[in-house]
Amino acid sequence: MKTDKKIQAFTLSEIIVVLILTSIVVGLAFSVLGLVQKQMQAIQVNYNRNLELQKLETSLWLDFSRYSDIRFNTLKSQLVLKHEMDSISYTFSKELIIKEQDTFSIPLEIKTFYFNGTISTTNKVDALKLRTTKTDQNRELFIFKKNAAAAYMN
Repeated sequence: MKTDKKIQAFTLSEIIVVLILTSIVVGLAFSVLGLVQKQMQAIQVNYNRNLELQKLETSLWLDFSRYSDIRFNTLKSQLVLKHEMDSISYTFSKELIIKEQDTFSIPLEIKTFYFNGTISTTNKVDALKLRTTKTDQNRELFIFKKNAAAAYMN
C-alpha cells in the first residue's frame, strides 16, 4: 500500500521573498521612528523655550506690580526693583537673565527701558521691552506698571 501524501510547505524562494519584504518594511518603520523622535525632540525644545519665556514674563509682571521704585543700572546691566521693605534685581547678560537664585536661559537681542511713555534717559523705569533672538523666534515681552504720583517727584 502506497500512500502519496504530500506535505504542504513553502519553497525556499518563497521564504526568501517574505524575509526580504519583511526587512524592507522593518527598515522603513525604523526610519519613520527616527523622524518622529527628531520631531518630538524639536517640539520639546520649543516647549521648554516658551515655558522659560513665560516664567520670566510672569516673574517680571509680579515684581513690577509688587515694587514701587524701578531703576536700571546701565553699567552693571541690572534692573533693580525696590520698595520700603525689600529689593530684588535682575542682571542681564547676553545669554542669561539672573534673578537672585533663578536663572532664565533666554538670549536677548534687544532690551529697551521706558519711563512715562518714552525711552528712559534717566535710570527710572516703568516699562520694559525685551526681544529674544532669532532662535527663539524674535518673541517680544512688554512689561509695564502704572506709576503713583510719588514716582514723578524728584
